[in-house]
Amino acid sequence: MTQTTDAPVIAEALTVIDRSLAQLAARELVSSAEMSDLLLDLRLLLMAADAPVVEAGVGEGSPG
Repeated sequence: MTQTTDAPVIAEALTVIDRSLAQLAARELVSSAEMSDLLLDLRLLLMAADAPVVEAGVGEGSPG
């Protein structure tokens, strides 16, 4: 992975974290389901950035 592809993903992850922190700051209790959802959202963002790019028409089953 290069810094070019990392920067937007990191920015998006930081946005998710900042938004969630703002929502959670006003609350006394946070359910484990809400925390799991937040962590899964962050995990999906980071996994998507790490996924290999597949070119159209290249690979198994393609004519050529």
